[in-house]
Amino acid sequence: MIARVLVIGIVALSGVVLALNVDEWFDPVQVRARNFLPAVGYQPDIALGQSRYQEVCARCHGVSLNGSSEGPPLIDATYAPAHHADLSFYHAVKNGVKQHHWQFGDMPMLTGLTPGQVSDIVLYVRKNQQLAGIQ
Repeated sequence: MIARVLVIGIVALSGVVLALNVDEWFDPVQVRARNFLPAVGYQPDIALGQSRYQEVCARCHGVSLNGSSEGPPLIDATYAPAHHADLSFYHAVKNGVKQHHWQFGDMPMLTGLTPGQVSDIVLYVRKNQQLAGIQ
């Protein structure tokens, strides 16, 4: 009997807590921030993406996105949108990536980038992939 009352009390309390936070869980601004995505309506800038790519990514992925001794090329079918969606780039920056396609070791998480800056980089990478015939 006591266990049943405790369970009912916990369930009821959980419902109250969820009701208090429901707006936060479904608010697009909060959802995007929680998931390391750019703000709603953010318009990526390819020139900023190129600049940021050269500062942050080129050391490993190559100045021309063709890879280096430190990391794989992004001008490769492996990173085509159908195989690695744009979301995978945000995930890689935020969390790092375990080695799985190449023998360069794990990619560490990157700090100091905003979701908007990652969006700029993704636009730059995707444009260069298109120019190289990677769809």
